[in-house]
Amino acid sequence: MSRGRLVLVGTPIGNLDDLAPRAVAALAAADAVVCEDTRRTGRLLSHIGVRAPVLIVMNDHTESEVIAGILARLGRGECVAVVSDAGMPGISDPGERLVAAAVAADHGVEVVPGPSAAITALVGSGLPAGRFVFEGFLPRRGSGRSARLRELAGERRTAVLYEAPHRIGRTLADLLEVCGPDRVVVLGRELTKLHEEFWRGTLAEAQQHWSDHEPRGEFVIVLDGAPPPAEIDDDRILAALVEARARGASTRDAVDDVSEHLGVARRRVYALATGDGRGA
Repeated sequence: MSRGRLVLVGTPIGNLDDLAPRAVAALAAADAVVCEDTRRTGRLLSHIGVRAPVLIVMNDHTESEVIAGILARLGRGECVAVVSDAGMPGISDPGERLVAAAVAADHGVEVVPGPSAAITALVGSGLPAGRFVFEGFLPRRGSGRSARLRELAGERRTAVLYEAPHRIGRTLADLLEVCGPDRVVVLGRELTKLHEEFWRGTLAEAQQHWSDHEPRGEFVIVLDGAPPPAEIDDDRILAALVEARARGASTRDAVDDVSEHLGVARRRVYALATGDGRGA
């Protein structure tokens, strides 16, 4: 079997002039281009003067279905380029499963790096960028969304999220509820485009500002990390143990609950629960 090449090509997130020369060469050399939208990718290829080769649509709904056909092309020794509508394929866009399948089939995988909305917003935010987490899009509803929001409330690193314009108000309100009004946030909108905007303020200010607007363009939310947790003293642990026992919990269950809730080592909670007997 011939060993094909799968080439992930980063494309502009707004300004078409951001397409790198190496990306142009990779698209020009490809036997087929995998894309989310043939019209959008067709315009990009036309902009760089590349005659469109075979275009294969791969989106969130079709990725599993088209993988077999792409692997067959790679098996014939073809070069297949992968692009998303904007930014790096595989980052909140289709591509991850295709790459895993190509690697498993022992085909070559190359990356032509390019713009990323997450990194663009992060470095332009002014918030700490040495350590950060990328959350992509939050689940839209249910327990999955609630759990992710709780995780973000305690996340010490800067967090980067994506959001659609018609959902930005709701997401800011949810972040305000779990993180509090004073957490600093930066919103990047229309990045690299003519009307690029970085909005900076607290979550309370952001929720008020954007609830009064009808924004356009995709958003990147850059959320400051949670402050260090307050020192947990013995009196607070003992009070929590008393409360847990009052609810009918056994000593063992009370120790487990308090340790998890307060983020304190179990041995410390256990020692207080069974030591001198104060309050537990």
